[in-house]
Formats: sequence, structure tokens, C-alpha cells
Amino acid sequence: MKSISLPPYAPTLIESTRAIGYTLEAAISDIIDNSISAQAKCADIFFFPTGDSYIAIMDDGYGMNDRELDTAMRYGSQNPNEKRNSNDLGRFGLGLKTASLSQCRTLTVVSKQKKSIQARRWDIDHVIETEDWSLLILDKDEEFNKIPCIEKLKELESGTLVVWQNLDRLQMGDLDFERSMGKKMDDMRKHLSLVFHRYLSGESNLKKLKIKMNNTNIIPADPFLSERSTQVLSDEFIVCQGSKILIRPYILPHISNLSKDEIEMLGGQDGLRRKQGFYVYRNKRLLIWGTWFRMMRQGECSKLARVQIDIPNELDTLWTLDIKKSTAIPPEIVKNNLAPLLNGLAEKSKRTWEFRGRREVDDSMVHIWQRFKGLNDGYYYKINRDHPLVKRIFNATSKNKRNIESLLKFIETSIPFNQLYLDLTSEKKIINDIEISEVEIESILIELLEEIPTKSAKLEMLEQLEMTEPFINYPQLLMRYKGEKLYVS
Repeated sequence: MKSISLPPYAPTLIESTRAIGYTLEAAISDIIDNSISAQAKCADIFFFPTGDSYIAIMDDGYGMNDRELDTAMRYGSQNPNEKRNSNDLGRFGLGLKTASLSQCRTLTVVSKQKKSIQARRWDIDHVIETEDWSLLILDKDEEFNKIPCIEKLKELESGTLVVWQNLDRLQMGDLDFERSMGKKMDDMRKHLSLVFHRYLSGESNLKKLKIKMNNTNIIPADPFLSERSTQVLSDEFIVCQGSKILIRPYILPHISNLSKDEIEMLGGQDGLRRKQGFYVYRNKRLLIWGTWFRMMRQGECSKLARVQIDIPNELDTLWTLDIKKSTAIPPEIVKNNLAPLLNGLAEKSKRTWEFRGRREVDDSMVHIWQRFKGLNDGYYYKINRDHPLVKRIFNATSKNKRNIESLLKFIETSIPFNQLYLDLTSEKKIINDIEISEVEIESILIELLEEIPTKSAKLEMLEQLEMTEPFINYPQLLMRYKGEKLYVS
């Protein structure tokens, strides 16, 4: 049987791989993966949106010699099925090239190892012109000096500099590229702070990585608020093909206990509800988040539930990890083990979310509002006719009792439930700006006590008010009236 060699036509393939679907955030994350694999302590991102615009990513890793750099620039330089080091975040040997050229037409990689500096360049226009996989070797001083940020690399003992120029994809459709680039870099900062948060925080047994954008440090965004009052449930382990998968469930604090910045960090534009679910990490690098993999619906009561899943890189094929490292699907054995966990997790999240509501209907307290179960599995609310202030109104205006009762019913049947639902399910705290001052409370208390003829009856009323809204919030005031003021003749 005869065979012939049919290498892919370079101009067509290199243009086609640009359409794999990288976002800017995914592309830069892919480059930083290489920095982590190179044991870098710091990765610097520089972007220059005016004139000859560029984006540069530089690390202080161990760098590459000329042979290693040529291999790194080769398409498909790595077999995805080969076993790799535990800290290797690559897979297909395509990330550096496909990620970079998805955003630009000129990719330059410069690497320093010991005192040697090597530079290679993929220029798509040059590939089209030569109709070949023609990799440019930059070996002249005038060529080196034109590379952005090259002087910064020279200052390092070792490291690698990746430069994107001719940013055609980023500039496409932008009337004001400088302004839009600033917005994209803000989104990039948030993305990197989440995806690499475990490296940025220097988690135990993990080499800490510092990431900077235009010399400004990126702060880690922990999606579990591990340093706060988050509930960390028991770890579980699943063994697949001889490799161990760690599963660690979390229940976030109730939204009323979170600051505005924490709510923004946990939900951002999508909100807490959209960010609930599994957070899948590969070698401590976040791959995919905010999904239940269709195993459970994203509901309001489960919005505080998040599950950390750690998988090793030897299970990439089992999880069908894609080139962009932004899609992963759990195998059936993992789904079967996760199903029982989800039922208990959803219930715990529901209890945390409803805790505040339970406090507001505590039977040991006399509330202004009362909650009742309806005939059709729903609930309705009524104003408590036994509340001391309501009783006082009825007693003082017995002639107008029917009018007062009609007013209360009108208030009860006009509660804006739809708007309340929208407010409660948003990520903003519900705060009542209409407050009663202690002076007003004392005035109401004095008027209430003046209508009671005997001291013993007054004392009984004060004891009742100790468990009654809103007086329960003013215990010192009630104590004063139970003490000296009550017995002054």
C-alpha cells in the first residue's frame, strides 16, 4: 500500500485555528498557564492601546533555550495523552499559538535562559505570503530592539516574554479602541483574580504567583469566602482510573452578612444566583464555574451553595477538556457520586437563606405582622390585632373601629409582593430607611403607659413589650421605666 505525505496548507490552517473561540480573558489565561508550568513567581501583563498597540505577557520562569523555544512554537508540540508533571497546565501543545493568534496577527516569543536570549515570531501575513509554516527567527539587534518590553526581560535572570501585535480581532468593530481596551482590561483583571485565585493567595502546598497588570497587583477573588463565616462541609473523594478527585462543598454566609464589595466579588454582573454550582479546578486552576451540569436547577434557595471540585491533569480526557480549557464535562461515575451530595447541599443552602425569615416570624416575639398558611399551599400576612399599639388604636377609637379594620385589611391586601420578590432576589441588601428614633419610641411608650391605671398593670405591660416589636430593640429604655420611673409618685 502506497502513502503520501499531506501536510496541512499553512495559510488556511493558521487562519482557521484563529476561530476556535477564545475570548481575550481565556487567551491571556492560557499564556499564564505556561508561566505557572515554568515555575514563575511573577507574571506581568502590559497593554498599550495607542499607536502601535500591543499586549505583552512576561514571566520570570526558567525560560527556554533555542531548541525548546522552537518546540514551543510548533503547532501540536505535545501529545495530549502523555502523562505530564502535576504542575503542567497545558494539554494539546496548541495553547500558546492558538490563544495568541486568536487575538492578533503577529506573535513574538522571546525567552531568556542563563545569558542567552532567543526570539521567534509567527506572522500570519508572512505565512500567507510564503505559503509555508515559515517561523521567523529574530537574531539581529535591530530586530530585538523593536520588540516591546524587551528591556524588561533583559533585567531578569530568566523568563519568557510573549508579545501580541497587529491586534486585528480586538480592534474589530471598535470606534474608540483605547477606551474599549480599558474596559476589556478591567474585565480581564476580574477574570484573572478568580481563575488564578488559589495561586494568587499562595494556598498551602502551592507556589504563590503574583500577577500584575501595568504594574498593578491583581487581588485574588475567593469564590467561597474561605476567610469568612462560610460553612465548609466534609470533603469527599472519588477515585477514577486510579486518580483521586476532591469534592468540597461550601455554604456562603447569608447576603445580609456580606459587604457590598463581597457581594460584588461573589456575583459580579451575573449575581449570586448565576454563580452558584460547581467550581472545577484542574491543578488548582479554575476551569469552569457557576453550573450544576444539569444535575440540579439554579434556584433562589440554592444560591448560597458552591462546590469545589479538584481534578488532576491525567483525567483531562475523561472530563473531555477542550483546547481553550473553558469546558469540562464530568464523567458518569462522578455524576453518580455527586447526586446524593446535591440533595443535602441544597437543603443546607435553603436553611441559611431562610434563617433571616425564620427570625422575623419567631413565635416567642410579638410581631406587627403575622404569617399564615393559605388553602393553596401559599402564605398570607395579616397585621397582628393583639399587638399593644393596634389594641390601643381600637380601644381609643371604638366608634371608628370598622373604619380602622377596613384600613388594616386594605393594607394587608395591598402588599406589593411582586416588587418585594424582585428586591429580595436581587443582590442588594433590603434596608428600611424609615426608622423610629428612641425619642419617638419613648413618646409612644409614655402615651401607652398613661392609659393604664395601676402600677402593676403598667409593669405587666412593660414585660409584654420586652418581647414586642419595635420595643424589643430598646431594652434599656424599658428597664428604666420598669425601675425608677415606674415608681415615682
